[in-house]
Amino acid sequence: MKSIACFLVLSALIFTVFAQENFKCPDDYGFYPHHKSCDKYWKCDNNAAELKTCGNGLAFDTSDPKYLTENCDYLHNVDCGDRTEIEPAISTPHCVRLYGIFSDENKCDVFWSCWNGEASRYQCPPGLAYDREDRVCKWSDQVGDCKQHEVGGGFACPAPGEITNSGTFSRHAHPDDCRKYYICLEGVPREYGCPIGTVFKIGDADGTGNCEDPEEVQGCEDYYKDVDLRALKKLGY
Repeated sequence: MKSIACFLVLSALIFTVFAQENFKCPDDYGFYPHHKSCDKYWKCDNNAAELKTCGNGLAFDTSDPKYLTENCDYLHNVDCGDRTEIEPAISTPHCVRLYGIFSDENKCDVFWSCWNGEASRYQCPPGLAYDREDRVCKWSDQVGDCKQHEVGGGFACPAPGEITNSGTFSRHAHPDDCRKYYICLEGVPREYGCPIGTVFKIGDADGTGNCEDPEEVQGCEDYYKDVDLRALKKLGY
């Protein structure tokens, strides 16, 4: 076992020396991209080259024309160009790689930010879903692999012609939350929320309504309970 371990260490040293001998520093000091690998780069110090590797899920950013910046960024932020090689993925729970932003496997409105394998959970605002391509939260109907019921609580818009005098869109109360409501546009529901201090009041006509004072909405009078609304409004909520 010791002989095998020594052989592996010796092989790694030989490879490092060989690689360094084949890269000549353009200047005494700087950081230079590897010619094949997107997550490897050369650190030159006193004209001596050292091969370094970014964290798993990061790539070396070559945007500094003077090569004085040592910066590893998320893979999706770096234009690798012809540097197509990359280290194999190292995965942890919710993290495809140790570094990166990844969608949740089961809930399309949830995504995870991973740093050194530690995953932090984030959830899109109501009615939105995480777009894994653009890496932003969008309306759920704009995210192809997301089903509306996954983020809309099972709410479905009324069938065409079912509501009269609704115009181009209709508004509907949320079944469980006085402050929330849905807007249906061409049969697609989008979830909204009333400003702090107000709740949604169903209008006199089908598919209508507005945000009003809780005291004006039956069943929602105590929605904010003991919350100091004046203090919240001063803070900008």
